[in-house]
Amino acid sequence: MNRPAATTTPVSRRAWVERVMGMPVSIHLRGHDVDGTVARAAVGDAYATLREMDSVFSTYRDDSDVMRLRREEVELSQCSALVEEALRIGQRAEVLTCGAFTTLLPTGDGDLSFDPTGLVKGWGVDLASRALRTLEGVSFCINAGGDILIGGHAELPTDGADAIVWRVGIENPRDPRQIASTLTLTRGAVATSGTAARGAHLYDPAARELVGRPGSVTVTGPTLLWADVWATALFVGGDETREAFARATDYLSTAL
Repeated sequence: MNRPAATTTPVSRRAWVERVMGMPVSIHLRGHDVDGTVARAAVGDAYATLREMDSVFSTYRDDSDVMRLRREEVELSQCSALVEEALRIGQRAEVLTCGAFTTLLPTGDGDLSFDPTGLVKGWGVDLASRALRTLEGVSFCINAGGDILIGGHAELPTDGADAIVWRVGIENPRDPRQIASTLTLTRGAVATSGTAARGAHLYDPAARELVGRPGSVTVTGPTLLWADVWATALFVGGDETREAFARATDYLSTAL
């Protein structure tokens, strides 16, 4: 849950929520003219980006590019350019996390197939945020199924009395009624991976099995793509992955 902190300069607020990519995605704006034509158009563009990502990558839609590729109905060159980019990102993530993150996941038939689900949500939110970053004097928060990206216009101050600050609560994985920790951000992403909400759904490539142990890992950093990738990798990975994360200063800052 995210709650805006008080600032010395009063600001307007507006929120939208739509179900996209199989989850509720809310967009919150704080600042000036957050309910005007330009702001509403930017929010519409952000949701359109997320719907495009869903149409390309969803494993629940028979007509998505990924599912058509998996059924060998099309070749990679016939898919959206986003698919090839997802392959590159997945390969990069696998190397960086020492193999703890993968885009080869189990299917219902028991084999492994290309499934970039673990990176698409964060990447999609990062791409969707581009439309919101054009809004002068506005700070935004996108909450995609509990993973959060906070940002704002380039000229919006990130500190001082006029900074627009958001407080992000991190749920206790053993008791969802409790907040384990709170982060205060004007820019940045927060992603959590674990078994508290969805049970054993994260795949460990080394053990070749889904991870069922309790708990969660929360990562905060500059982009939701890499925060989400590393949160997953740190939950399923071992010491080698944790050491790799400690060296990955270009991507992320903190794991909780």
